[in-house]
Amino acid sequence: MTVQSVLSVQEQRLLLPPGERTFPGHERAVRILHSFQNQRPTIDVERAQLFTESFKQSEGEALILRWSKALLHIARHITVYIDGDQLIAGRGGAPGRYGILYPELDGDYLDTVIRELPSRGQSPFDLGEADAAIIVNEISPYWKGKTFHEALASALPADTLKVTYDPADPLKSRFIVNETASFRSSIQWVHDYEKVLRIGYKGIKEEALREISRLDPYSPVDNMEKLPFLQAIVNVSDAIVLWANRHSILAAKLADEETNPVRQAELRKIAGISAHVPEHPPRSFHEAVQSQWFVQMFSRLEQKTGTVISNGRMDQYLYPFYEKDTALGLITDQEVIELLECVWNAMAQFLDLYISPAGGAFNEGYAHWEAVTIGGQTPGGLDATNELTYLMLQSKREFPLNYPDLAARIHTRAPERYLYEVAETIKEGSGFPKLINDEEVVPLLLAKGATFEEAYDYAVSGCAECRMPNRDTYTSPCAYINFAAAVEMTLRNGQMLRYPGETLGLETGDPLSFGTWEQFFDAYKAQQKYFLKHAFIQQHAIIRLRSRHFAAPLSSSMHRLCLQNHKDIHEPHIEGGIDLGYFEFIGYGTVIDSLAAIKKVVFEDKRISMAQLIEALDRDFEGREAIRQLLAHAPSYGNNEDYADSIAKELDEEALKFTRAYSKQLGVNLDLRYVPFTSHVPFGKVVSATPNGRKAYTPLADGSSASHGADINGPTAVLLSNYYSKNYNYRERAARLLNIKLTPSVIEGEEGTLKLVSFIRTWSDLRLWHLQFNIINRQTLLDAQQDPDKYRNLLVRIAGYSAYFTDLSADLQNDLIRRTGHTVI
Repeated sequence: MTVQSVLSVQEQRLLLPPGERTFPGHERAVRILHSFQNQRPTIDVERAQLFTESFKQSEGEALILRWSKALLHIARHITVYIDGDQLIAGRGGAPGRYGILYPELDGDYLDTVIRELPSRGQSPFDLGEADAAIIVNEISPYWKGKTFHEALASALPADTLKVTYDPADPLKSRFIVNETASFRSSIQWVHDYEKVLRIGYKGIKEEALREISRLDPYSPVDNMEKLPFLQAIVNVSDAIVLWANRHSILAAKLADEETNPVRQAELRKIAGISAHVPEHPPRSFHEAVQSQWFVQMFSRLEQKTGTVISNGRMDQYLYPFYEKDTALGLITDQEVIELLECVWNAMAQFLDLYISPAGGAFNEGYAHWEAVTIGGQTPGGLDATNELTYLMLQSKREFPLNYPDLAARIHTRAPERYLYEVAETIKEGSGFPKLINDEEVVPLLLAKGATFEEAYDYAVSGCAECRMPNRDTYTSPCAYINFAAAVEMTLRNGQMLRYPGETLGLETGDPLSFGTWEQFFDAYKAQQKYFLKHAFIQQHAIIRLRSRHFAAPLSSSMHRLCLQNHKDIHEPHIEGGIDLGYFEFIGYGTVIDSLAAIKKVVFEDKRISMAQLIEALDRDFEGREAIRQLLAHAPSYGNNEDYADSIAKELDEEALKFTRAYSKQLGVNLDLRYVPFTSHVPFGKVVSATPNGRKAYTPLADGSSASHGADINGPTAVLLSNYYSKNYNYRERAARLLNIKLTPSVIEGEEGTLKLVSFIRTWSDLRLWHLQFNIINRQTLLDAQQDPDKYRNLLVRIAGYSAYFTDLSADLQNDLIRRTGHTVI
């Protein structure tokens, strides 16, 4: 049997005739999926139009009060929908796949780029002519001169600006030291959903009213700061209840018109539930799921959170309702899965629309990450798996959809059954679940000031991050730094071929004058430090400016510390909170391998001179294939070889030392992270050929993974290179995204499952942060490129999320194809 003849479950399913792709027990979920699957998404302008209308009417008032009034205006006027077959109500736009606009972010250039969205290469959206006219004539004019993007560009010093944007056109990113705060209002986030399930928004409103009654009527601080905050909490409580009640009215109306008695009963039930939650605590599992979804969906109307608000520990806070209802015989496991899959379908229809070219390039394939965290440990430190944990894994195996982004927490005492079912779900081949390691995350959270209970209770948020509801308070998006560009600048004395004639980095000297490896490495480290300097200058400006442009009364209403301090979650600091941010190391494997090749081939073995290297890079190795091969076969990261891994560890430590020295000046824990989303593709497009044999303007290595094809010693060696390149004596480290691609033959059958379980335990024991898999044959990806219509439903793992392969650009498709497909563990 050949390697290629063994197919994953997903690959087997794709080869079936469409009529034979049945999913017994998931008929409702499949009908909903078929109603929108493969549709080209559209832009719904209602949220943006209503938000703008309200802001025009509230000029001069406190920002958080204006935001709450805008949400009340939206709740009162936005069109509400209940999809056919749905048991869960609530969406933010028109039926089908849709995205919504946030003009407070990008209104200054909406009118110039909006007509490009239907034809752009990454994640296009359709837009009707009437809606385009509303954007150009009503929405965009109001926001010009008012957006955060404009304020940030104006605030940056000249030398920081030129490594951030094109100074002649601040809309264009340089992809060198790239701020990310201007295309999202907040980094990834997790609400305290349990609070809403416990007291409802009636209780939250009552909390705010009690706090208002305690204010000093003569205090200027109470009148000017605390009172607007608390009034905003009252307004937003009214808004979400009003919005839910409008769904109740619609459901009752649809029930009156319905002729099918079964569907009529479903609609009447939706009407009753929507009249009760989220105003009041839920009385059943169905009501708990609906309450959570109303909060999750209304959060999207509130603000653009990076990767979308996550769902937290769903198997924990929903479990009491599951346990009660199943004990009373009120619900079956199949009905539980059906309700959850209604939510998964609703998630899949909302697409996180990025207007700016940089934002669109960062998040290909209509990426968004509504992480659902399962497993892990209880606040008391015991294993947390329960029946809902296993039902969510079952749903992922049996119902093929890229939502939710299932995230499994792993710890050393995780039950064997749990690990076995996680492995079986991974083997299905659609990229779920991603794994997050308690053995790395919990000690780091403790080191940063959390209690044991808070650290044990963290939830996965976004791509590979974690949040502690009611303790995390930092929402400012941070810089993505292209350190492969620092390698090029070291070789070109501060310049890059992509930006001819400009000195963008340090002038570290003519590389031909470097007589030793140490001189060259010192020059590179100076460039790296220069980039970090500008990333931190960016962050200083971002922290200072954001609270003048963004507010989040709904998010703040669920945060204990916001209510205690009467402060919006976007304030620079909230007393009692832990401010956890991060900056991004982009191109880690590319940088390591390039430096290792220079050290080995140029300085130690002297196989080529520095002049020959630069000449080959200038030519993009055209006519210099022998040199390219020599460089490509130098020691590489990902093979458990100290030669490359020691360089990796020193690069990591240099960045950690910088943030240890300067984070305190920003007032946050600004930690080092290796999570690129899809940004390693656009960042690669500004970097010419690199000394590891990479061709010019092709993707960089992603996350903490090895360079394309460089990991030749198997996946365990990749784990060990990650382990030996980490500086465990620094607490300033954060997520490291690690992609592993396996051919299905490696984990075939029962023996393969047990091998995968063993591999996961090894990863956990090494205290690595994150792990995710693609289980797929290379030929399947090539076939999908040639015949995309046949492979529309092919899901692949990208960077902390799964996407449909045919939704990706050719560059990202090729990036995935070029990753090493390991044939042994």
